[in-house]
Amino acid sequence: MLIIGLVLALLSAQDTPDAAVRKVLADPAFVAAMAAIDRDHDRLVADIIAITEIPAPSFKEAKRGDAMLERFRALGLTDVERDTEGNVLGIRRGTRGSGPLVAVCAHLDTVFPEGTDVKVKRNGTRLSAPGIGDNSRSLAVMVAMIRAMNEARVQTASDILFIADVGEEGVGDLRGVKYVLKEGRYKSRIGQFVVIDGSAPGDDIVTGAVGSRRYRVTFNGPGGHSYSAFGLVSPAFAMAAAMNRLGAIRAPESPKTTFNVGVVGGGTSVNSIPNSMWMDVDMRSESPVELEKLETAFLNIVKESVTAENKARSTSEGAVTADVKLIGARPSGQTKAETPIAQIAMASARAVGLAPSLSFSSTDANLPISLGIPAIRLNSGGSGDRAHTPEEWIDVDKAASVRGIRALLATMIATANLAPAR
Repeated sequence: MLIIGLVLALLSAQDTPDAAVRKVLADPAFVAAMAAIDRDHDRLVADIIAITEIPAPSFKEAKRGDAMLERFRALGLTDVERDTEGNVLGIRRGTRGSGPLVAVCAHLDTVFPEGTDVKVKRNGTRLSAPGIGDNSRSLAVMVAMIRAMNEARVQTASDILFIADVGEEGVGDLRGVKYVLKEGRYKSRIGQFVVIDGSAPGDDIVTGAVGSRRYRVTFNGPGGHSYSAFGLVSPAFAMAAAMNRLGAIRAPESPKTTFNVGVVGGGTSVNSIPNSMWMDVDMRSESPVELEKLETAFLNIVKESVTAENKARSTSEGAVTADVKLIGARPSGQTKAETPIAQIAMASARAVGLAPSLSFSSTDANLPISLGIPAIRLNSGGSGDRAHTPEEWIDVDKAASVRGIRALLATMIATANLAPAR
């Protein structure tokens, strides 16, 4: 609350968010930067393709990180480094010196496993490949904005910390931003946080953090031959019962609360009672209260399903047990609509002809939001669909692409010019 109060005081003493954005948009240096982005749009598209074609599964982002490290150095950022978690960072200096800074990040990793074909296919302005919109375009747009700011000699008051972070997707569990904000060298300097994620026009501004809990539950039992040992307890039936009971839960529509069994495995053959079965479960909610209720209900379901299986069949060779392991925990929270960074983002979107709205999602912004740091997630412009599938695509039509970047760049610069002391 202190951070928000300081920013509000600074805004009221200087500009409203709309006025701050108008000032940025009218600045000849900003106009020149956008002209550079428009002129070099083919270079941006080439960069999107090059980054996409470097595989980057969670925990194996090093090669894509190398590409961003090379780009950050070529762009003249200072203190360029790869930290011990694998994040690639660099500073673009502002005029205020070593005070508070604005962090701008885009994640390196994709949801796709090693061996996925990431060759980009092009049909006109439509580019298709796994991970191209989530999040290769955002990384390329970050590079394009820095290059344009340098060429136009754009100055900001605060330093901007650019981050290409690891571990945003899946079981990566936000490990990159967790390190930056809890252990990294800039943890005490970050006053505001902008996340760039996804290819979309720029009208969807995420200020709400959808919290999540992810579990791997392994059901173990004695196993046996499907015919001669018939009648013994089975981990498969215990797991199936747990899945069915989870599926019967009525989750509230508001605040939106969801659950999913995403991956299952186990067993040895069709004619064997399995001695082990496992499932990965994802639970999410906009409300920490509802998430806790769902998590408690799920854990009780696992216990009850094990008990029911051990009562239903013979335990003469051993009972069924469940090993419950938490594999992911994302905090929830919200950057309030009246917070200056949210107001600046809304004003920037309106200024380029968009009709912005505030929403909830699960992104790198969850971490700073949960720590009380004003944070938002913005899209990188353009359009796209089918994220997290092999059919993922984006459209790089120049007009829509540049319009989204204009809103993003205006937000970033206006925020850096109004960043508060921590």
